[in-house]
Amino acid sequence: MANLTAKKNLDELIGQAQNTHEGGLKRSLGAVNLILLGIGAIIGAGIFVLTGEVASQYAGPAITLSFVVAAFACACAGLCYAELASMIPIAGSVYTYSYATLGEFFAWIIGWDLIIEYLFAASTVSVGWSGYIVSFLKGLGVTIPPILTSAPIAYDDALGFHATGALINLPAVFIVAVVTTILVVGVQESARFNNIIVAIKTTVILMFLAAGVSYVNTGNWVPFIPENKGTLDNGLWAFITSSDFGHFGYSGIFRGAAVIFFAYIGFDAVSTAAQEAKNPQRDLPIGILGSLVVCTILYIAVGLVLTGIVPYPKLAVPDPIAVGIDATGLTWLSPFIKLGAIAGLSSVILVMLLGQPRIFYTMANDGLLPPAFSKIHPKFKTPYISTIITGGVAMLLAAVFPIGILSKLVSLGTLLAFAMVCLAVIILRRTNPKTERPFKTPASPYIPAAGIVACLGCMAFVNSFAWMLLAGWMVLGIAVYFLYGAKHSKVQQKIR
Repeated sequence: MANLTAKKNLDELIGQAQNTHEGGLKRSLGAVNLILLGIGAIIGAGIFVLTGEVASQYAGPAITLSFVVAAFACACAGLCYAELASMIPIAGSVYTYSYATLGEFFAWIIGWDLIIEYLFAASTVSVGWSGYIVSFLKGLGVTIPPILTSAPIAYDDALGFHATGALINLPAVFIVAVVTTILVVGVQESARFNNIIVAIKTTVILMFLAAGVSYVNTGNWVPFIPENKGTLDNGLWAFITSSDFGHFGYSGIFRGAAVIFFAYIGFDAVSTAAQEAKNPQRDLPIGILGSLVVCTILYIAVGLVLTGIVPYPKLAVPDPIAVGIDATGLTWLSPFIKLGAIAGLSSVILVMLLGQPRIFYTMANDGLLPPAFSKIHPKFKTPYISTIITGGVAMLLAAVFPIGILSKLVSLGTLLAFAMVCLAVIILRRTNPKTERPFKTPASPYIPAAGIVACLGCMAFVNSFAWMLLAGWMVLGIAVYFLYGAKHSKVQQKIR
């Protein structure tokens, strides 16, 4: 019988993090690389795709408040990530932290959950990339048939799953294949590619803000919080379970925050590159918190300008930033905005596909996944097999599913992972109070506790369909653990 609470030895983990033996991952990333890595993941779908969905369906101009709510939860989690990542600078992110604090089974659950956060996110963002590249090419007179640029499956609350008539989202498959190839070649080359893209998309966002601010019509911000049509006449539970809940009003702000969490997973990806950081104790906190601060400021600014230029009901489009520029009459800027979106979404895909194989790498080293997932390429020093597998599955998901199906599931997975990080800090402060912490979460345990409450609170506002998908995924994960992981676990073998 497996010992579900078996834990990794914290001192061994710290020693492993300090070991840079020849067969390990190559340490090539500095603080600037890590900040740009985080920005590369955070700035992408949140600004270029989800701002339109959240403003038009959930929060209206109050999308800025949704960003503030999400940023608060992220800040609490980010401070906790910084403590754990500097304390245990090893690949695997929150999976590793949970293994040292809550035990193997919980670590497995989180590792399985992180597949949603990274692999599914890469697929989701690649669908958004496809929408922008199709729009950009159309502006150049090149039209790709819709049958090759859309998902064959769609979902909505009224119809459920239904066929769209399309065959495959070919551009989405293409970009995942290109990024996977880049990642197999090497993380340092990937970081250089990412740095260039981050510079491009940040410049484009600043251009949008500079050009758009003078066209803001403050009348579009009235009402700032659109009225929710639901009432409490039949009781609170009837309102919560009604179709009006989460569509504008205060409930819409919080549902918007839950959806927009999809865009805040970048600093988590920074921690997965811990074993490739030159000075992880110093650089990881800088990378995590630096990228979070920069991106939150940009998100709030874009939310204000966009809803000030375009009435929020008109933002239910796949390319809201381009629509915003078109509304100003500065149509010459539109191609640049689309190019920036294409570059921005490309870097998000890169960071997501960078993070997932390294989590597989760590889980395989622990015996919870087959050894193939931990194989390092002899020349490139990258986990090439897990990178190829991750890319292959991401291509399949991108080919078949639209962005709306998976984005909310990714938000749920992200929120759950963040809550577990905050919990791990509280537990480690009690169980290992003397362990060196190069960075300490301030006001502990209050900030970690606030992070847990904020994350679980946002999870409550995600719709029931996403919860059903998460439950099904977790049932599959538990089956995999007991059929394979528990039998091959290296920690379990030590106990036996």
